[in-house]
Order: sequence, then structure tokens, then C-alpha cells
Amino acid sequence: MISDTLLRAARRTFFAGATAFVVGIVAVPSFVTPTIASDGPPSVADLAGRLLGAVVNISTSQTVKGTEGPGAVPMPQLPEGSPFQDFFDDFFKNRGGDKGGGGQKVQSLGSGFVVDAEQGIVVTNNHVIADADDIEVNFSDGITLKATLVGTDTKTDVAVLKVDPKGHKLTAVKFGDSTKMRVGDWVMAIGNPFGLGGTVTVGIVSARNRDINSGPYDDFIQTDAAINRGNSGGPLFNAEGEVIGINTAIISPSGGSIGIGFSIPSQLAAGVVDQLRQFGETRRGWLGVRIQPVTDDIAESLGMATAKGALVAGVIKGGPVDNGSVQAGDVIIKFDGKDIHEMRDLPRVVAESPVGKAVDVVIVRKGVEQTVKVTLGRLEDGEKLASGENGNTDQDKGDNKATPPVSTASVLGMTIGELNDQTRQKFSIAADVSGVVITDVAKDSAAAERGIQPGEVITEIAQESVGTPKDVMDRIGALKEQGRKNALLMLASKTGELRFVTIRMD
Repeated sequence: MISDTLLRAARRTFFAGATAFVVGIVAVPSFVTPTIASDGPPSVADLAGRLLGAVVNISTSQTVKGTEGPGAVPMPQLPEGSPFQDFFDDFFKNRGGDKGGGGQKVQSLGSGFVVDAEQGIVVTNNHVIADADDIEVNFSDGITLKATLVGTDTKTDVAVLKVDPKGHKLTAVKFGDSTKMRVGDWVMAIGNPFGLGGTVTVGIVSARNRDINSGPYDDFIQTDAAINRGNSGGPLFNAEGEVIGINTAIISPSGGSIGIGFSIPSQLAAGVVDQLRQFGETRRGWLGVRIQPVTDDIAESLGMATAKGALVAGVIKGGPVDNGSVQAGDVIIKFDGKDIHEMRDLPRVVAESPVGKAVDVVIVRKGVEQTVKVTLGRLEDGEKLASGENGNTDQDKGDNKATPPVSTASVLGMTIGELNDQTRQKFSIAADVSGVVITDVAKDSAAAERGIQPGEVITEIAQESVGTPKDVMDRIGALKEQGRKNALLMLASKTGELRFVTIRMD
């Protein structure tokens, strides 16, 4: 219940804002011709009335064990017969502050929506129901049903629940096509802000393809439709009443809506929901590469006209492309007919592809564009493989015995040396890493600016293998003779994980 004090404060805030607005109107310069106010947009009452029944409130509870020590709040010792005894008994009951260390019941509220009325399937956010001991779904007609968890996906923050609809007529909504939404299109959000129950807000699509660093597949729809705490898991509708997003996050210094909310696009969410319903888990496509962005310097070093695509920094052993079809140093610019404009595009389109599908991948290799055929693996299997590969991410980089060894050399602010038993032991470099070891990096040098550290190993320069300090010097000299401004280096960490860096040579 909201106190009278808060209501009075809210009224003061409202009318203070209204006064400022009126003052602003009065201050219009005299040379501006006033315009007649239009009737405004048509009412959304019919649309809201049709959709409200499909949107639900999610109530969860979780028992958290009480703790003792600095973080615990003990019950105060009161004199016998104190009038406050009953108050403190109620307050500390089941909060973990009693001597027995009892559990504390934590409750939370969120939103969701029904996508299958006959089966009782409800979609929400994973963070709404995470670690919950009990989940209840509250419908707009007042009924409350216990829910069971069908499956969750932490990478997209999507969860699927199931209720028993027997004896109840549920209303369902369907997913629409979020790719058709344009910036400026009207949208409607319905949810459970601050536990108030079914609340309708209207706004527009403010932006698309937002990356807020919440997961590997960030591609959020940004909207100014009011979204607050408790709206999480609720739907974002288009003008036809189709779900084109799942409201998930907001930016707000105060905790309330400031007109910046984010929704998971239906293009991504619908596939995840289907997989969770069918398998209870996700089954995403997997390419088996490690990637990094293509910067302007890297594009120049690779002979590319523009910086685009995803640069392959390593190939995972045992993965789908470990057969050499894709190699470290390749730039993937198109996957299964979809353009890869920047690095973050690739993981999303690969994950959306079926496991076992054969796809065409367009790459740029040493300045030449070519197409290779790849059969996708399963991401969930690949994650286990990648975690146990002990850092060996790529093919052998050539015969290091071809050129007589040279002890040390200095180039581009780095001191480099032969990778032998002594230097391997000194820097704890894995036996399967080959190339030229960096033994020192000069302060304020071009190499230091790129974050290069002693103990890293140069395996390639300009996509050609190097095995000795002399090889490195020869490759740098050749690039300078060609008029290149940057040198593209493939570096291996002590465990063999690869990355590309460019270093200015002037």
C-alpha cells in the first residue's frame, strides 16, 4: 500500500512538472505561428483489451538460509514484558536473525505471457524465475496456477514455464517478425511494474540491434514505452498484437523508467522457446572458431578495402572446421547467405542455425575472397571440447628448423628470441606452441600500446609463419619495402590461445 506521504509527494512532483511545462509554452517566440492541436493517435483500447488476458504476473519465492556473523542482524535483547516484544518476534521470524539461524523467504515479481493456451505454455525471463523454489502464474481474471519449469537459457535470458490449464480458458498470443520493425514504429508493453498488475504503456521503437553487454547474442530492441521493475519477462507488441520482443532490461539511475528499455527480439527468442519446449534445453549451431573484431589497421594489413566481418583468431581442435576449411587469419564476411558486418554478428547467426546443417561460408584469405562449405556442430558439445583442449587452438605453424637460429633481435619495440627449452621454461610456454618468443617490451613503444607482453609468441607476420628472429626481421623489412604502414602479427599466449594485433612500423 502506498502511504499518504508518498502520494502527496507524487502529486507535488506531478504539478511541479506541469507548471514547468506551461511556462515553457508561454515562452514561445512571437514569430512562431501557433499550430492547431491534432486529435492525436487513435485509441489503443481495443488492442489492449484483446491482449491483456494473455499477459500474466509471475510470482516466485525462494528460501535463503540465515547467516551468522557480521552480515547477520541479531534480534535485540529486550527487557521482560517489553511492549515491543511481539513486534520484534514477528519481524525476525524466519529472517535468519534468530539464534536458530532459520531461513528467510525471499519473494520476487515479474511478468510473462501465454504462447500456447491448450498446453499452458508461458514465456518469461530466466532472471525472473532463477533459483526459485516455487513459481506461481497469476492471470488477469484472478486465477493463480502453480507452474513447473520446462527449460531456461541463460545466454538469452529466456525461460519457458508450464501450467495446467484444465478447467480454465487461457488466452494466448503469438510471436511476430521483429526484423520488420522500423525505428519509429509504435509498440505496446504490458506487464507487472512494481507489482501493480496488468499495466499498459505505449511508445515507439527507439533503436535496433543494441548491444548492452548482457550476453553473447545481444541484439536488443530499444523502446521508450515505459518499462519498470516487474516488467521483466513481459511482451512488447507491434500494432497487430504480435509479440516482437520480451522486455528484459532498462537503463535507469533511479530504478524507474526514463524511456530507455530493452527487449529481446522475437527473431531470437522464438527459436529459443521452440527448442526449450521440444528438448528442455537449447541446441545451437557451432562453427568451432575463436574470433576478434576487424579493426581499420587489421583491414589495411589484410588488404581489405573496408573493416568488416569477423577475424578468425584460432580454430578449436576437433571442431567443425578443424579440417582446414577455415584457418586462423581468415575473415568471415558472410555466413549462410547473411552478411557479417561486425564480429558480434557471427555468433548470433551461427547459433540460430540448425545443428548438422551444411552452410556456405564466405571468407577473405590473404586478400582473396572464397567460399567454403562447413557442416555445423553443436555449441553445447563444443563448449565442453573447448574447455578441455588445453589451449591448443590451431594447426602447426610450420617447420621452425628451416632457418638457423639467431639468439635475439630488437624490432618494433620488442626484444625477440629463439623459442627453445630454456625460454619455454622461463615463460612457462606450452610444448605445442611454436614461433618466436617476445622476451621484453619497451615502455611507451608501439608494441606496448597494443598490450603485447613478454612471454607471448609471434607465430605469424602478415599471415606467413615465422620460426626465428631472423624470419621476423625479414618479414618486417619486406612489409616496409611494400610500403605497408602496419604489420599484422598473430600472437600465441603461453597456453597457445591466439590473437591478432597490428603494430605501426613508421
